[in-house]
Amino acid sequence: MPTRNANANLNQHPPLFSAGNTLPFVLVTALFLFWGIPSNMNDILIKQFIKSFEITRLKAGLIQSAFYMGYFLLAIPAALVMRRFGYKTGLVIGLFLYSAGTFLFWPAAIVRQYGFFLFALFVIASGASFLETGANSFIALLGDPRTSERRLNFSQAFNPVGAVTGVLVGTVFIFSGVELNPRQVASLKAGGTYDAYLRSETLRVVTPYLVLGTVIFIWALLILRTKFPKVAEEAEPATSRQHGKASDLIHYPHFVYGVVAQFLYVGAQVGTWSYYIQYIQDYTHQPEKIAGYFLTSTLVAFGVGRFSATYLMKFIPPTRLMGAYGIINVALVGIAVLFPGWLGVGAVFMTSFFMSLMFPTIFALGIKELGPNTKVGGSIIIMSIIGGAIAPLAMAFIFKRVHSMAIAMLVPLACYTFITYYAFYGSRVRVPARAAIARPEEWSRLK
Repeated sequence: MPTRNANANLNQHPPLFSAGNTLPFVLVTALFLFWGIPSNMNDILIKQFIKSFEITRLKAGLIQSAFYMGYFLLAIPAALVMRRFGYKTGLVIGLFLYSAGTFLFWPAAIVRQYGFFLFALFVIASGASFLETGANSFIALLGDPRTSERRLNFSQAFNPVGAVTGVLVGTVFIFSGVELNPRQVASLKAGGTYDAYLRSETLRVVTPYLVLGTVIFIWALLILRTKFPKVAEEAEPATSRQHGKASDLIHYPHFVYGVVAQFLYVGAQVGTWSYYIQYIQDYTHQPEKIAGYFLTSTLVAFGVGRFSATYLMKFIPPTRLMGAYGIINVALVGIAVLFPGWLGVGAVFMTSFFMSLMFPTIFALGIKELGPNTKVGGSIIIMSIIGGAIAPLAMAFIFKRVHSMAIAMLVPLACYTFITYYAFYGSRVRVPARAAIARPEEWSRLK
């Protein structure tokens, strides 16, 4: 009788991940933290390079373009590598690429070439593309399909820890706090020391990236030495293994809408955080370090939102929770557009809490019932991260035309509107009758 009750309880509340896989779960979950560091240090680099390279906000937006282009171009190759050699191989390759990109910051700073930095960021993002393509799918499949959204939200909850770490490190160690006015610039130029000042500002980015690269290299070696379970199709014999086709994915509306929703979500997130410092400085005239600490704090709110969403999903369906959060963010960004100043700063601050559950939830909903197409589908959703390259440029273009960061916030407002639609309607799973798909329980079994 007690055994029957225990089994019934296990059936109603399955564990977060399969037994015996604690170490792989921990090692892969840490990757969510690691790729959150450079993607959010970009927000610091934008402000820093505007100063040290004397470039416009539009040109500084190329930082995000170069970074997310790496995601876009490497996501499919990453999926192909992992389909052929498994998740572990793909993750190790990603970590080595990531580490190599961070080490390129040293020669880029020595030659002081903006384009070299963009290339280094592209290499970092190429590695991160392998990590996101593999880690999201691996975690989603590492247990009962009924807990995939909650499991992925838990692992993704460590991404904001990385985001906070990146912005905090950047604010403390990259920002010098020296912001020259035109009179001071003229004085340094007259004394022949202005170029030395710009060079010193550029060199401030090197040490944080070298330390980060060393940690990532060590983590690659740890994963290399750890035995990983085989999930999904990896557990099947090669002779009977099904290989999906990317062309099949067009027949899954929930996946297609998920790609669009993820494109817009990442655009909203990256666009908001990329220009939050500028928004604060434009409308409250705070110094760069204070604005940097505001950005750090909103990322803390993002992390709190991610962990709390993981808990709330035990009681509230993920789609309903994401839809409610989407409505709230539409209202908050509307306030930021209409009431720039401290009220707008507070509204943008709170959007981080309510956007927190969107990426992992959209990802988990998008790959549901894809069967042998899961890896390819996951890689395409990761490709949609290119939205992070488009939205900041769109916002910078609007700013250039109207000189208002508040009006530029219309871009994330439009993004959240579609995400709300996806949560309530577009995410409904409609599997084509002709598709030969393995049942979810088959896809979650481990060898």
